[in-house]
Amino acid sequence: MEPKLITEARLLPILEQLRDREPIFHRPELGTTRTDFEAMTEPDFWEVGASGRRYSRQYVLDVLEERYRHPVEDDWQTSDFHCREIAADNYLLTYTLRQGARITRRATLWRHTAQGWKIVYHQGTLVAE
Repeated sequence: MEPKLITEARLLPILEQLRDREPIFHRPELGTTRTDFEAMTEPDFWEVGASGRRYSRQYVLDVLEERYRHPVEDDWQTSDFHCREIAADNYLLTYTLRQGARITRRATLWRHTAQGWKIVYHQGTLVAE
């Protein structure tokens, strides 16, 4: 039933770079301040959460700012990464995220810019048991 997702060989270096940035906003080595998160995202960034709700960039930045005021240990594992180029300098990265018993499928649209990698869009979908 599931598709066989294989990243093209020419995209493997990009897959590696993007895999090191996921899950987004959970990599303290990439930054933990609002300014860091603003630099990671395009001005028109938005996301759809596992609940199906849509969240604006402003809302996500507010939540992240509050989250990192009181950081907690976050145990997670990623797997099944796949990268596809969808337009020049724009890539769709998909993967599975396991946080304890909670499993979500993740999709992030990344853009490579002169300032580095920017997140354009993100979605997390809860995997039904």
